[in-house]
Amino acid sequence: MKRIITGIFVTVILLVSAGCSSEVKDEVTNNNNNNNNNQSKTEGNNENTKPVSKSVSKKMSEHQGHSTDKTQDGSKKQIVTQAKLNVPKEVTPNQPINLAINIQDQAGKPVSKFDVFQEKLMHLIVVSNDLEHFDHLHPEYKKNGRFEVNAKFPHPGEYALFSDYKPAGQTETVSLVNVNVPGTVPLPKSLSKYEKTKIISDTKVNLNIDKEKIKAGEDVNLTFEIKDKNNQAVKDIQPYLGEKGHLVIIKGSSVLSKSDYIHAHSIKDDADGKVKFYTKFPQSGTYKMWMQFKRNGEIKTADFWINVE
Repeated sequence: MKRIITGIFVTVILLVSAGCSSEVKDEVTNNNNNNNNNQSKTEGNNENTKPVSKSVSKKMSEHQGHSTDKTQDGSKKQIVTQAKLNVPKEVTPNQPINLAINIQDQAGKPVSKFDVFQEKLMHLIVVSNDLEHFDHLHPEYKKNGRFEVNAKFPHPGEYALFSDYKPAGQTETVSLVNVNVPGTVPLPKSLSKYEKTKIISDTKVNLNIDKEKIKAGEDVNLTFEIKDKNNQAVKDIQPYLGEKGHLVIIKGSSVLSKSDYIHAHSIKDDADGKVKFYTKFPQSGTYKMWMQFKRNGEIKTADFWINVE
């Protein structure tokens, strides 16, 4: 019998900056004319205004962020928007749960114009607080400022949902909500930290770092070597969301926050079987990285732990 966990109904209001907040006509700005950008998918194995809400024991939290626009006389006025996230009352672990994200202006009217970036309208990163669970989702736009997506929470505990979208004409926005799924939280797994090689079916990924010790605030070069079962560099890496690879990095914390989140983009490199990133780690601590790439038509995710001094 499935164990139904009740008592959770989370409504989160995230106040974020956006443009054209008085616009109520549904419109998507897409310079690439890609008709598939609104499709929702789950992509992963375990599967930026940047205001963010804080985790609370009740049902609501909020954080304000602001953008500016010009009035008719040329002066600037403040624009405030809000993103509402609704979670159903009943949550069954490891079963699909429909999440609805509504983008509205301060008066509660839909903000319905969005720019496509990285081939999608919205990217949603879902991670458990222990960083064992990772999902990269693309909510489907339902018009009138509403996005929907199915997500899974595999076990009770804290989860962080990083939503990444771009209101029309505005900068990329990253918002965070911490969702608590009640129940008995499982004991942490023994971590095979700091390994530099991961095997994913017929693909091997090696992590190379350009320095022996990584220090907070310093630039670092991360190179992922992708090899086949014969230990040869692969030549068939396919574009994923318009790039050779994507890298999400999150710092291990007792409660995840926006400052723990890093999203790096791959550097253009024609070398076979290599995906490179330049980034920096703002604080010392233990971080987990998920590098995603596409091969043989499948999204593959290689995860690694690293320590930053």
